[in-house]
Amino acid sequence: MKSTNKITLDQFKDKHYGIKGTKARDELDSGYENFKLGSLLHEARLERGMTQAELAEKVGTTKSYISKIENNIKEVRLSTLQKIVKLGLGGHIDLSIKL
Repeated sequence: MKSTNKITLDQFKDKHYGIKGTKARDELDSGYENFKLGSLLHEARLERGMTQAELAEKVGTTKSYISKIENNIKEVRLSTLQKIVKLGLGGHIDLSIKL
């Protein structure tokens, strides 16, 4: 029987990017959070049956800006994110801090 060495995602990141607190690891983790945020906005927009242009019009921005957020090309400020979620999607944001 063939044995497999399984590791967790955190173990993989520790090995290839360093432990939490190192520059490479922090950049990786930060990039993932931005990617996740863009994906969440994309899914919420589709759930509302809206195009990027429709969302942008409701928020007072451009389709290009919405696209850049959804595709992790541009970071979004918290105040802008709140505006997109509240005014554009009719939702709210739940924030938490984990230490």
